[in-house]
Amino acid sequence: MEEQFIDKFIADLLEGIKNKHLELPTLPEVAIKIGETIDDPDSSAAQLAKVISIDAALSARLLQAANSPLFRGKDPIDNIKAAITRLGASQVKTLINSIVVEQVFQFKGSATTSALLKKQWLHSMQVAAISYAFTQRFTQLKPDIAMLAGLIHDIGTLPILAYADNYPELVDDKEQLISITYQLHTQIGRLVLEAWNFPPELVAVAAEHENYNRVSDPGPDYVDIVMIANLHTYIGKEHASNETDWTTIPAFKALGLTPEESMSALEEARSEVQEVLDMLKV
Repeated sequence: MEEQFIDKFIADLLEGIKNKHLELPTLPEVAIKIGETIDDPDSSAAQLAKVISIDAALSARLLQAANSPLFRGKDPIDNIKAAITRLGASQVKTLINSIVVEQVFQFKGSATTSALLKKQWLHSMQVAAISYAFTQRFTQLKPDIAMLAGLIHDIGTLPILAYADNYPELVDDKEQLISITYQLHTQIGRLVLEAWNFPPELVAVAAEHENYNRVSDPGPDYVDIVMIANLHTYIGKEHASNETDWTTIPAFKALGLTPEESMSALEEARSEVQEVLDMLKV
């Protein structure tokens, strides 16, 4: 494929986003309303439960998550208010956002872009599960936030693949499409999460998780966690990240781990990782 064509595709994509001719994925209105209710200091658990219950599918997924082994309780729960009590409003917000991100990834495009996006979602779940386990074991950060960070770290792939469907010749060149997506996804991901009004620490995850020279100050932070989790998912696969010497990556030092220790830790955390995956796959 000619370099001139690739340059034009990239320029058109960025220009379309800048001029708002190209729509970025949006959060569903119910998710925005839930976030506003949780952030309102005067709202009650009953009011939050009422807002969540507006969306039956979202309510069902939240209950399934609350009853999963990841959030063990003595008794099963069968209503949203009880789920809020068990999880707490902050964790409910994170879970709702995680469920919504899954819905956003259900993009219906060409066979090629749909398949790539499905593969991307499976990868994001792996990163999320490892991020949860490493955060729980090695930091004072919140594991549920780390899980969400893992789910959204490659959110920038969505608008790129959606836009690519306007260029059949690019879709037919799968290798080139993957290369362009990798090149642009952090830049586009930052724009998506800023449009969603996500907190700066999560915007940074989308924007900087491929920047292996990055030093967190103070650390560790969610970028460190997701960066390391992301690297682990590519072990044994053909990926640009495998060309990097892990011993030179500051994120490992931020977590107080050598690369070898991180691999051993992941092996020890297999059951925790699987619990997160099982919850996300519900």
